[in-house]
Amino acid sequence: MSTHTDFNEESRPVHSGRKDPAGRPGPTGRKGVTRLRDLVARRPLAWFFSLTYLLSWIAWTPYLLSENGLGVLHFSFPSALGTTQLLGVLPGAYLGPILSAFLVTAATGGRPALRAWVRRFGQWRVSLRWYLVVLLSVPAALTLALAALAGEGPEMPSAVILAAYVPGLIMQMLTTGLAEEPGWREFAMPRLQRRYGPLAGTLILGPLWGAWHLPLFLSDWGNWPDVTWLMPVEFLATTVAFSFVMTYVFNRTGESLPMAMLLHTGVNNYFSIAGAELFPGLSPERTAHAFLLSATVPAVILLMATRGRLGAPAADEVPPRPTPVA
Repeated sequence: MSTHTDFNEESRPVHSGRKDPAGRPGPTGRKGVTRLRDLVARRPLAWFFSLTYLLSWIAWTPYLLSENGLGVLHFSFPSALGTTQLLGVLPGAYLGPILSAFLVTAATGGRPALRAWVRRFGQWRVSLRWYLVVLLSVPAALTLALAALAGEGPEMPSAVILAAYVPGLIMQMLTTGLAEEPGWREFAMPRLQRRYGPLAGTLILGPLWGAWHLPLFLSDWGNWPDVTWLMPVEFLATTVAFSFVMTYVFNRTGESLPMAMLLHTGVNNYFSIAGAELFPGLSPERTAHAFLLSATVPAVILLMATRGRLGAPAADEVPPRPTPVA
């Protein structure tokens, strides 16, 4: 637990206006900040998840109530790059996991912890084989799953799709990847698996990650109003299964945040850029089934092959992190 004086404090005391018996104003403002830090430091994960849900869900409310959702408010979000989600969903995503991780990291460790947290954004020095595994396995697994469900192979993609694939992945990294993974994987997962182990930690994070998305099923994001109760249930199952794969890759790459971002956004990019081209007439239902299948099979294999360790080192081999693991 740290009470580093650089976080949200000025060099001079913050006075409340009240005076002590000697006539000097008391620094009650600074004590209040210290008490808040102490509260956050005692329950950093609880604060992170609570802030993530609160900030995102509040920010998504206008989108959910607009004509892009429930239609309570009679206006629509404008489309940008062919989707309303950039203006309707992305701001709430940025206000959720990444901002909450920033606030809790600052409260528990001050500027040194923030600098260490930001430095890990650039942890690109990973073996080349992991780049190949992440970049190639995602489209391969999704294509196989879609082919199995469709009962036929994919069509040849056009040159336009091939040319757009890498720029699309970069865009996904700067949007979905940057908004979510500094919180879910970089902040929460190391703390969860150090406290509960990789298996239980993933079983905690997976449902929380999935449930964070649930309000969006009341909008264009979730194909509203053509939503059945099975769709969010299937989505939750998918996020749990995919979280096992994410944990394994995160651990085996030395807890590389960029690798986690690439793995996550590879799925989004495939369905946004290539899915409909490879499989014309691809429906939201088949997309969801393919994602669940392509996540569950490797998750089961990894759980069996690693006996639930998911690539995590033994407790005595875990190097200390520069941020608190309270």
